Amino acid sequence: MSGLVVVKVGGSDGVDLDAVCDDVAELFAAGRRLVLLHGGSAETNRVSAALGRPPRFVTSPSGHQSRFTDRAALEVFTMVYCGKVNKGIVERLQARGVNAVGLSGVDGRTLEGRRKDSVRSVEDGRVRVLHGDHTGVVERVNVRLLSLLLDEGHLPVLTPPAISYEGVAINVDGDRAAAAVAGAMGARALLLLSNVPGLLREFPDEASLVRRLSRDSLDAAMGYAGGRMKKKLLGAREALAAGVQRVVLGDARRRRPVSAALAGTGTVVT
Repeated sequence: MSGLVVVKVGGSDGVDLDAVCDDVAELFAAGRRLVLLHGGSAETNRVSAALGRPPRFVTSPSGHQSRFTDRAALEVFTMVYCGKVNKGIVERLQARGVNAVGLSGVDGRTLEGRRKDSVRSVEDGRVRVLHGDHTGVVERVNVRLLSLLLDEGHLPVLTPPAISYEGVAINVDGDRAAAAVAGAMGARALLLLSNVPGLLREFPDEASLVRRLSRDSLDAAMGYAGGRMKKKLLGAREALAAGVQRVVLGDARRRRPVSAALAGTGTVVT
């Protein structure tokens, strides 16, 4: 599937899902083979707070931030990602003439991996071990199922959670999941779209956009990447290692964000 493009659109505030879906629909109608993955972090935070279960975030010793997902948090996460956000995107695409199919990683074991039931978190300068976590890393992708959907003219719209080997739902990072899908499917490109124009050397100064990045310079870039951008760089590294030709960190706030990223607007990692 050398012509396939995997697109991951983030779930932070400011992302224009209508612009993303407009562009995806145009590209799909023109014959472009696409797999779309999405996040939902901002909406999950709002719903969690409204339910009296405010989200808890942890920072690993390596500096990566993630959501601590106990069973109660996983239920809210699944409700928002698989329900409101996923079906909202599928509805938008169907209204634009795209026969989209929404799937979580649990469905058909589309995204499968190891569960980590404990995480290490840096709190007040000390490393603590937190138990009862439902997180993991995608290690297997159901390529046959996704290929079947694509061959039948559908556009897969994927979302976490994934499924563990023991059959337990696990929260996985969306950018790294997209990298796993792109690598397994032999995608030509992986586009990671969010609410910034790409990697910023001096966040939040958008004039400090880094336009080109080699895989050899990813370690150095980790030093100045802020917040969630570290996970995107990690996903970029994993996608390139799996054979994806290029990764573009693009802007999901603009008009035609997918086409712009395909044209190299943003941070191009090769």
